[in-house]
Amino acid sequence: HCSDVACGLYKIFVEGECVITNARTAELAKLTENSFRDVNIAFANELSTICHKLDIDVWELIALANRHPRVDILQPGTGVGGHCIAVDPWFIVNACPEEARIIRAAREVNDAKPQWVLEQIRESLNKHHQENPGQSRDQIKVACLGIAFKPDIDDLRESPALGIAQQIIELGAQVQIVEPNIEQLPNTLQHANATLTSLEQAIREADVVSVLVKHRSFIESIAAIQAKAHVVDAVGLLS
Repeated sequence: HCSDVACGLYKIFVEGECVITNARTAELAKLTENSFRDVNIAFANELSTICHKLDIDVWELIALANRHPRVDILQPGTGVGGHCIAVDPWFIVNACPEEARIIRAAREVNDAKPQWVLEQIRESLNKHHQENPGQSRDQIKVACLGIAFKPDIDDLRESPALGIAQQIIELGAQVQIVEPNIEQLPNTLQHANATLTSLEQAIREADVVSVLVKHRSFIESIAAIQAKAHVVDAVGLLS
């Protein structure tokens, strides 16, 4: 009866079909949608780490594999953020820990990806330091292009890019945050070594550039980013 009443209400303004099921199935359907996406993102993220080890361009690899009519691999990135995909799979794992093996593994892969990206940035920072031994660590500038959890939004919830930026600050370098969709840094980035910077200034001044979110506004500056000596492109902006 409750479902019928709810459908009657929604049909006042919903043009699509209102499907009725029981509450447990409806809840699991929601969790399943986000877990499905998480698993597929994890496959792409795992491919990126494999390709790095094998010295293969993951972006070219995925483009070639996706030529198969039944293959549609997603694009790798810095991890998974937001209040749904990064959280919902754990409800299934918690309810069925012995059975939800793939779902758990996907969560672990995506949760580990930010640390992997951070290590690439650390390596670039160390290379720059070796090339410029007279420069102290706190004089080196690292640009973080994007801290939202996905492109072209201002939402920072559960953002892997935000977490990466926080950890770069802990490395002792100056961090230039480029996030065109916000007007001020969140409290977690309120630090003497962190500044909200324009893209132009960051590209001009940064010793290491890390591309963490594929914002459309960054595409116009691809050539300038590519010209930098040390670039970590975690999202395929330059590919």
